[in-house]
Formats: sequence, structure tokens, C-alpha cells
Amino acid sequence: MVVRALITEKGTVMREKSNKYVFQVDAGANKIEIRKAVESIFNVHVVEVRTMNVPGKQKRMGKFAGYRPDWKKAIVTVKAGEAIELFEQI
Repeated sequence: MVVRALITEKGTVMREKSNKYVFQVDAGANKIEIRKAVESIFNVHVVEVRTMNVPGKQKRMGKFAGYRPDWKKAIVTVKAGEAIELFEQI
């Protein structure tokens, strides 16, 4: 369900201020599946999951145009006092 962790400036601010972590997830995953996956992988308690579908951008190579694939982003709020160690090591 969880494809990769997204490490961006905005995500770093969200992590520091409100204990929220950002992941790229499988496009067919729902909030319940994402919650269970994050809790089992990182051994934390998830309070809230918010998801959004991100449309792929158009990219060009010379005169040829194509689209990057669409993907899904999840913002996961973890219980106060807990942290995901993967993000803390960076």
C-alpha cells in the first residue's frame, strides 16, 4: 500500500509542527488500508489519514509530448508523542 515516503520542505514543516507524515501510496488504496499498512510497518498509532489524487504533469521531449502517470498522496497524522524513525534519520 505504501510506495514511498515523500520528503519535501512542506512535508518537513508539517512533520515538525503537527506530527503529520506524507507518503506516496497505491492508487487503489483506501484510508483504512493505508492506516493498517503504516501502523504495521512503522509500529505507530495513526490518528487520521487524508488522501488526494495527484494528476500527472505533461512533459515534453522535443516535439513529442507525454504525461507522467497519476498518483495518490496520503497525509498521515500520528499520535502525539510518537514518531516514524525513517523520517527522523534524514
